[in-house]
Amino acid sequence: MPRTWNGKCAQGDVVTHTAWLNRSSILYAGEDKWSVDPRVSLVTLNQEEFTIKIEDVDMTDEGQYVCAVQTSSRPRTTSVHILVQVPPKIINLSKDIVVNEGSNITLLCQASGKPEPSISWKLISSSGDLASDDEYLEIPSISRRRAGTYECTAVNDIDTDVQTVDITVNYAPTVSEGRDVGVTLGQRGVLECEADAVPEADFEWYKDDRRILNGFDGMEIVNTGSLSKLTFFNVSDGDYGNYTCVAINKLGSSNTSFLLYVVIEPTSSTLLQGPRAVQDGSGGAMGVHSHTCLLFIVFLPFLLRF
Repeated sequence: MPRTWNGKCAQGDVVTHTAWLNRSSILYAGEDKWSVDPRVSLVTLNQEEFTIKIEDVDMTDEGQYVCAVQTSSRPRTTSVHILVQVPPKIINLSKDIVVNEGSNITLLCQASGKPEPSISWKLISSSGDLASDDEYLEIPSISRRRAGTYECTAVNDIDTDVQTVDITVNYAPTVSEGRDVGVTLGQRGVLECEADAVPEADFEWYKDDRRILNGFDGMEIVNTGSLSKLTFFNVSDGDYGNYTCVAINKLGSSNTSFLLYVVIEPTSSTLLQGPRAVQDGSGGAMGVHSHTCLLFIVFLPFLLRF
């Protein structure tokens, strides 16, 4: 938008008086400045033209301007209407907000400008199903899917102005289903618990009904954002069993269960006995039973002699 306006008025050979006026107020009468506005100044005054200028034009300068020329025969006037166009500027915008899931939300965006700007809202991270062509955006019973950055756009024929509002939606934790873990005696084992929550959840671990503290019985708890890990550095017989992870924030809690179970590594003796020994589950007992039957058959003819 031009910021300076030049008002040019043709003179004549027999001009006796000349003046520039705005809404009946005299700006210049010949070389004499009547206006107290420092933005108004004289550019040219001679027999051919009478030109003034207004710098840093704003909305208050809009209106009709008249150049009045007095000649020896009759007065003459020339008028011009200044129409000021102003790019849009967002002047009133909702602040960033934090709300609980299920709350009703109203966002406001107001803008100045000429021509009057049109206002629109949209959720930047959305697929486009949440939008408004009004200065108000209503979001009833907001869900966690509606959290994110909302963009207000003000547009007119001159330019565009864009500003954003962030909405954070708090909700209670949801814990992913626990995955059971098998570990060999004396080895390292890890149970992992993941929770979706805003604000981020705090984690608690339990074995049966007893809470586990970090560093207790060679166990370590490490929480990183939405993930909590319970690590066993040297699994003992007493470590096997049921564990519970509880995720907690100010809106609620959620839990999931894990089973830490024993995994028996094959030994050289079980490998030599073959698959029948393993399936039997009692190992050498099957071998002893076989030898007993064989001895009974060998000694049976001897016993029959008596």
